[in-house]
Amino acid sequence: MIDSTQMVKKIFTQKSGRVETNKGEEYYNSLFEKAKSRLKSLRVQPALRDVDIMDVLETEGVNRRDFMKWVSATTATLMLPPMFAPLVAEATELMNRVPVIWIELQDCAGNTEALLRSSAPTVDDLLFDVLSLEFHHALMACAGHDAEHQLDEAMEHFKDKYLLFVEGSIPTGMNGNYGTIGPAGETFQEHLMRLSKDAAAIVAVGTCATFGGVPAAAPNPTKAVGVMDLVRGKPVVNIPACPANPANMVGVVLHYVLTGQIPELDSLLRPKFAFGYRIHDNCERRAHFDAGEFVEEWGDEGAKNNWCLYKVGCKGPMTFNNCSIIRYNEGTNWPIGAGHGCIGCSEPDFWDKYAYQRPMANANIKPPTGGVERTVDEFGLGLLTATAIGIGVHAVASVVANKKSKEEEEK
Repeated sequence: MIDSTQMVKKIFTQKSGRVETNKGEEYYNSLFEKAKSRLKSLRVQPALRDVDIMDVLETEGVNRRDFMKWVSATTATLMLPPMFAPLVAEATELMNRVPVIWIELQDCAGNTEALLRSSAPTVDDLLFDVLSLEFHHALMACAGHDAEHQLDEAMEHFKDKYLLFVEGSIPTGMNGNYGTIGPAGETFQEHLMRLSKDAAAIVAVGTCATFGGVPAAAPNPTKAVGVMDLVRGKPVVNIPACPANPANMVGVVLHYVLTGQIPELDSLLRPKFAFGYRIHDNCERRAHFDAGEFVEEWGDEGAKNNWCLYKVGCKGPMTFNNCSIIRYNEGTNWPIGAGHGCIGCSEPDFWDKYAYQRPMANANIKPPTGGVERTVDEFGLGLLTATAIGIGVHAVASVVANKKSKEEEEK
């Protein structure tokens, strides 16, 4: 017979699910020259906002040394070799050449709030002060017909050049009349389709805009859907999470400024530089998972010692995101670090599938992966070979292995 502990150990200790980034010297040299040419063409264009990033950073107390540290980290985050760092630094200075139109649909404005609530802004947050934000429902002074006029002018002037950021899901029930907008009473769906038609690319921000989010939870009375369910013929980038991290938004914009195109995406249209990792792969409590040390109930000794939260419902093993790396609240912490298990908010249908405090092994639902250390595309969503029970088996096997190890030590 095959030893189950060894079998599980083999399955769950394969190499990390990081996206392959070593594409060869020729590829990167070609991309480097392309980026240089792109930035040169942007440099001769007039700035859409008279804002200098270094002035903004200096005003907020960020010195050049700190900025260059951020540049190096961002270059690595974008999965680019160090030679691109000077170009990334230049791209941040040219972000005011790219027009952005931001619309809010069926949402709680949580992604906008995430940008506004920074008490000590990071460089990522401050870059939104540099962006040429031509329209934003929540942040502009004008309203009504004046706001509509501003939007129409921006769309006409920057036709095929602007990035359209969409926050919130789109209700399609009752002919779209669950959500209307503007003086003309345009439905959210009509609004999205009109604005996306002349956009260079559409960036869906937050889980509502990407996968429907909470509004699309059962029974989904408004028939809410995500942007990618409606928009065709245009590049769509999904940045899920509730809320999305500003660092990932900036990463997409920077990549566009740098190359003139959207970043490489996974099968769910998420940028691989941000969602090519599983929470479980980079979790600070992973060692406790491997050792079979779990929080069994809230407030027990395991909870006090920061043990793995899988048994109290953490969905880290089946959730793709980089929040364990870049974190939230000026990089201070993230849900698991604060003692709450991941609820899979960057995955489709998360509210119905993941947002409960019991392990997936107790639910008849398969995770969207082929194993704890695989990328979302290795098997595809239609070829699921590892069930949640498999992860539960690993958890049990880890406990057994840990007990055996302790017994041997005592002997």
